[in-house]
Amino acid sequence: MSKFKQALNQFFFPPATAKLWVRLIPFVVVAFLTVVLLGFASFAWEESNSPSFCGLTCHTMPPEYATYQASPHTNVTCEDCHMGRDRLPVMIGRKIGYSWQTGTAMLTGSYEYPIVAKNMRPARDACENCHKPEKFSTDTLVEIKHYAEDEANTPSSVFMVVKTGGGTQREGLGYGIHWHIENPVYFYATDRERQDIPYVVVENPDGSKTEYIDVESGFDPASIQSKDLQKMDCITCHNRTAHEIPEPSRAVDQLLARGLISTNIPAIKKNATAVLSANYPSQEEALKAIEGLKELYRSQYANFMVENESLLDQTIEQLKQTYLQTNFPEQKVNWQTHPNNAGHTTSPGCFRCHDGKHLNPQQEAIRLECNLCHSIPVVSSPDQITASLQLNKGFEPESHKNPNWITLHRTIFDQTCAGCHSTEDAGGTSNTSFCSNSACHGTSWTFAGFDAPKLRAVLEEQARLFATPTPKAEEEPASYGTGTETQITPTPAMASSEPDTYATLQDLLKTKCGACHGSNAMKGLSVLDYNSLMKGSTSGAVILPGDPENSLLVKVQKGQHPGKFSTDELERIQRWIQSGAPEK
Repeated sequence: MSKFKQALNQFFFPPATAKLWVRLIPFVVVAFLTVVLLGFASFAWEESNSPSFCGLTCHTMPPEYATYQASPHTNVTCEDCHMGRDRLPVMIGRKIGYSWQTGTAMLTGSYEYPIVAKNMRPARDACENCHKPEKFSTDTLVEIKHYAEDEANTPSSVFMVVKTGGGTQREGLGYGIHWHIENPVYFYATDRERQDIPYVVVENPDGSKTEYIDVESGFDPASIQSKDLQKMDCITCHNRTAHEIPEPSRAVDQLLARGLISTNIPAIKKNATAVLSANYPSQEEALKAIEGLKELYRSQYANFMVENESLLDQTIEQLKQTYLQTNFPEQKVNWQTHPNNAGHTTSPGCFRCHDGKHLNPQQEAIRLECNLCHSIPVVSSPDQITASLQLNKGFEPESHKNPNWITLHRTIFDQTCAGCHSTEDAGGTSNTSFCSNSACHGTSWTFAGFDAPKLRAVLEEQARLFATPTPKAEEEPASYGTGTETQITPTPAMASSEPDTYATLQDLLKTKCGACHGSNAMKGLSVLDYNSLMKGSTSGAVILPGDPENSLLVKVQKGQHPGKFSTDELERIQRWIQSGAPEK
């Protein structure tokens, strides 16, 4: 050993009289070993951060790895999301901390199924390295394809415009899905999955705060401290963006839409959904049950199977693949185990806060407003050539500005609604009018608070503010809409060239304004008789004889308002007011 040490010492520290190349060799060897060491360290670092290492090394990870490979983030590494990006010394510290938690749990077995990530980095360290909130400035048209559970697997499409705009002052409106990211919102959750949120507080631009409490929860804000609150960020909603597991019906819809399952197979939507929805003790049992579809079709659709057995074979293979990618009995993972917060149908999602039950001290809700985050959905059937989306721009009635409007509107529905919307089969699912939208009324919104007892008591008083008497049959005004949705009564023509009076304008006023300002007298204004018109509304006089420019009726008609007069009609109204607004 002493001779070995002496040889090493002589190699690395040759005498000054040694030749130059002898003295340089130690430096070359050290440099080479350093490069090898750094190369190995770099390889080990990259490999330990790779999706294959994270997904395949540990037996708890198959569900996450399988769903990751089918996600929009399949080219983003696991560490980019779970640890974020920063300088190398910072990342090494995070890696040690993260590996210690996950590694010791795997080695000691101190974990429980299903696996839930507990130590994610905040979105500002992860998501916002690629996705800048300031860039969410435009809206997106979305088509969602559905297939009915009938013999024909009848297709339909739901179209909507998703409002991905942010909430900064530069955008003007301050609304949109990503408003939550650019405005400080804090919440308190009572469970690990953050599905039960009884308390929300919003920081306003002026520095004040607005608290919202779930009226059904009995929650006392004094029971928590500020450190208990969580700040809302990307992952609050997009918690499954890289590991989504679609529920069975949606998964089958996607297979049908992509042509991986043929719509020519009778009732395949119903049968495929049923076989994927069942609980099985193991994947082997599940695959065996999926194979059983062949016997089902042989017994129930024998004639179809004579020439189309290959179609069913292809379908069975697709369903097997889908099951293996979405159900993991060993790890106790399926579409029900990890709620997806970017929605509100199969889990609370948006309705965790926007359920209509979270009220501030003024009894105003966190808006449960369908078109706050997306346009009103439009259902289109295969026999339709076009689908028309209604986009709300400009005018909005005072009633609709009430934060509780969606919860209130069904209780105060009356003839005034026809001033802007078609109302045939109101509350139905026939899709024959704005008010018979099956995308709205054809679903039981389990997680919204529409029927919450305490909320209903709170809203009774608010409903009285907007309720109007039912119009008498003989006085029911004509309904108005966009011109394509409702039957519009033609505007009465001017009878003669004589100067107008209220008597000659009465039919015009009733036709254009009567839906809201007839027997209903919205905002206290009725145009059905001269005295009521001249009395004005709750905002004051609407007609100032001799002064058309300052008359509220003219001002409103020149702005955004339903029941608009044509240019010629408005000129008649102005001339009448200019002449003193005579009755006869």
